[in-house]
Amino acid sequence: MHKNIIFDYGGVLLDWNPHYLYDPYFGDVEKAEWFLTNICTYEWNAQHDNGKPIVEGTAELIVQHPEWEKEIRMYYDEFMKMMGGQIPGMKELIKDLKAKGCHVFGLSNWSVETFALVRPVYPVLNLMEDMVISGVEKVMKPDHRIFELALERFGIKAEETVFIDDNPNNVRAACEVGICGILFQSKEKLIEALDQ
Repeated sequence: MHKNIIFDYGGVLLDWNPHYLYDPYFGDVEKAEWFLTNICTYEWNAQHDNGKPIVEGTAELIVQHPEWEKEIRMYYDEFMKMMGGQIPGMKELIKDLKAKGCHVFGLSNWSVETFALVRPVYPVLNLMEDMVISGVEKVMKPDHRIFELALERFGIKAEETVFIDDNPNNVRAACEVGICGILFQSKEKLIEALDQ
């Protein structure tokens, strides 16, 4: 068992999915998918995770797609409707790991503005000893710098640390800086991987 475990948030501890907002709005999963692939894209959202003010990114996108202004504004105006709650069992797992003497931390790509909405709502985040949020630092995974910053901030060594993320690119980047990266698929598979 490694001494230190760093958790990603979205897709690992918290269920975040824009489809929770847009599928009911459009009444059609395919329309919602088209909108999220072509208008409010992953790359557009990532700018805000990297520190860009939401009001700025939203205004720029509306200039590009004025016919979608209402739907674009919804993305952040109704952000909490994209949250599906805590991933089942993960809060309990973290408590178990802490009871065994592990140190637990957070490292997430998240807009500082929307994270301020999310943090008070989900108790699992209060179990972290410390955390690094990309929107605060203005650098995001998979950039090696955010992993190095986290290690320094937390006062821990890469070779004594596990990082858990649902994005293979982020897991790979963690491995490249000497951290043991685990791709999150389920709580059960994670427990197996941690026991190895």
